[in-house]
Amino acid sequence: MASKYQAPRGTFDVLPEEARNRARIERAAATILARAGYERIATPAFEDTELFERGVGRSTDIVRKEMFTFEDKGGRSITLRPEGTAPICRAYLEHGMHKLAQPVKLFYGGPFFRHERPQAGRYRQFHQLGAEAIGSDSPLADAELIALLFELLDELGVPGVELQLGSLGSPESRQAYLEELKAHLRAHQDDLSKDVRERIELNPLRAFDSDDEGTRVVMASAPTIVERLDGEDAEHFAEVRSLLDAAGIAYSIDPTLVRGLDYYTRTIFSFVCDRLGAQSEIGGGGRYDGLIEQLGGPPTPAVGWAAGIERIALALDEAVEAPGRDAFIAVAADEQRRRATTLAGELRHAGISAEVDLADRGLKGQLKHADRIGARRVVILEADGSAQLRDMASGEQRPVEAGRLADEIGSAP
Repeated sequence: MASKYQAPRGTFDVLPEEARNRARIERAAATILARAGYERIATPAFEDTELFERGVGRSTDIVRKEMFTFEDKGGRSITLRPEGTAPICRAYLEHGMHKLAQPVKLFYGGPFFRHERPQAGRYRQFHQLGAEAIGSDSPLADAELIALLFELLDELGVPGVELQLGSLGSPESRQAYLEELKAHLRAHQDDLSKDVRERIELNPLRAFDSDDEGTRVVMASAPTIVERLDGEDAEHFAEVRSLLDAAGIAYSIDPTLVRGLDYYTRTIFSFVCDRLGAQSEIGGGGRYDGLIEQLGGPPTPAVGWAAGIERIALALDEAVEAPGRDAFIAVAADEQRRRATTLAGELRHAGISAEVDLADRGLKGQLKHADRIGARRVVILEADGSAQLRDMASGEQRPVEAGRLADEIGSAP
């Protein structure tokens, strides 16, 4: 039956078949991250707008074009969260997590919001998984987080995945490089897109991400920051690569890799999947050593990543079958329906999945419904109070004592 109402453009309903795929992804992530000592955290779906303006960066596309921002009834500017790291850092500061043993290792998941042009793998409401290690500047933290995302994608069986690795150096050391890059852009500004020209002084690194043909030609001859790394930045990047090599994780160095947020420093990385077309990134992240200080906290190094649940599911492109039921309680007479409900509750309490008929079907209709939902056993409550246990695969049916149903069904193969 059609309705005149539809989900807003760029959003979607998660139907049961998609929900099963998502649950599989979320379970795998929770298991892998918990084994490595990461604990779950949840932040609100909206935050003060200034958190993202300060944390993500006023010159980014996210803040300039993509945030869903509104004024609440108290006159405060509120934004639906477009990403997860700034809220995690806000929570870290607000709740005094710097007093805990460092690093604090957290993971999260949930909906995020960006006003983008909807297309496959890109939505205005989307869902991400993320992990953060806050309080360590060691390359070991970078390598661990990369390895955990690698393990998740490998565990799920995502095909055609490639790890791209880069470095942005520290903010202090990259100033000379940024001046060199700005000079290159100014020398070719007539060939740049209007958007890139406007951001030469504010955020020249974003030029590497441009889809504009003229800009791409200019950037092909631009100097890269990886070529200019030295001192501790170069040592840090070399150690991250050495740790990945030791773990047997293949990667390619992408000297043009940048991220869409201003807070990144040193290591950045992206997992791309060749099955996703233009929106090829399936997950990525990097180090953000200055973000917590920028939000008013003490100097606190940190590293993390986020992965798109929709993009992982799109890359897998496979259905997870609905789980069958252990038992269905059918009744041969209406007076047994109350007893059937009680019996189903007892079986569920014993850890056995069980359903009863909720549509007042006759016995024949109940058996058909039990078959449709994949019930392995059917308990038939007869009018005289006796019970029969039917194996739906073989069709075999035999009497059974109601008090022994949990044992009989639970021990069945």
